[in-house]
Amino acid sequence: MKVAVLGAGAWGTALAINAGAHHAVTLWARDVPQAQVMQAQRVNTRYLPEQAFTDGVQMSSAPFGAWLAEQDLVVIGSPMSGLRGMLTQLAPILGSHVPVAWLCKGFEAAQADIVQGDASHSGIGLMAHEVCAQVAPALLGGALSGPSFAQEVARGMPTALVAASSSAVAREAMVKAFHNPTLRVYANEDIVGVEVGGAVKNVLAIATGLCDGLQLGLNARAALITRGLAEMTRLGLALGAKAETFMGLSGLGDLVLTATGDLSRNRKVGLALAQGLTLQQAVDSLGHVAEGVYCARTVVQRAQYLGVDMPIAHAVVALLDGQITPAQAVAVLMGRGARGEN
Repeated sequence: MKVAVLGAGAWGTALAINAGAHHAVTLWARDVPQAQVMQAQRVNTRYLPEQAFTDGVQMSSAPFGAWLAEQDLVVIGSPMSGLRGMLTQLAPILGSHVPVAWLCKGFEAAQADIVQGDASHSGIGLMAHEVCAQVAPALLGGALSGPSFAQEVARGMPTALVAASSSAVAREAMVKAFHNPTLRVYANEDIVGVEVGGAVKNVLAIATGLCDGLQLGLNARAALITRGLAEMTRLGLALGAKAETFMGLSGLGDLVLTATGDLSRNRKVGLALAQGLTLQQAVDSLGHVAEGVYCARTVVQRAQYLGVDMPIAHAVVALLDGQITPAQAVAVLMGRGARGEN
């Protein structure tokens, strides 16, 4: 199988390394010198310096063109902010023949004059599959998501992911490319649920990092994760997702990993804020993108548009905007009135 991974960040590189043990993988980097160095050294020294490329991985920085149409699967490894541009470039090359998978998790920053269905909305951020429907409706696209840290996938440590798409062709291509003895890939038609889970868990991980940084205890962490899962599910159901998706890999699974794992960038943001760092200092200390920082506001805006209550996510946005301190964020959440759990 021929697979192209567009984007040589940590996650794109990790998947390329993992799949390169079984398939012919082209890992594409925009920067020509960077690609040449990685090809010569057979390692991504910036993001995964300790993990050598597997035999099937070859680097490229070639302009997008006919070579992409020869692939069995094209994987977009850009952040959410780059997805729209990537899909726009790929649409005329791939048509409806080559399936596409995206790795980003989040909601796109709100665009002006969004057209969704029969209504026109301004200031409503879109999920990845909605962006695809806008700019590349003929593409057979889907999301590869689930609880996964790049370092562990690159090392071949046991991991389970979910391949989500309304297209059976896209689901099957993702499973065929990445399912192997160390990486299990489950197919799921509910792309709305999978993408909501992937986006919201990043926001909730910031809250959990804050909780841990303030040393509020394991009881508080468990409460945040559980009530966060309830928020995630409410938003997903309002957007048309299936409830059972949030008890799966892209819901509960990804939330637990990102909210508790020491490798979680979003959790590290919460920890840094609890220590008194500014948001900019927290982000600068990572060296990687923390998608929760960039999509938190959009998640809350989408929830408000739908009339969905998401108090934890709302508190995270207020904290990121500097409207409240970490201690005040906790006070706001604990000061909410009593109510039934369901």
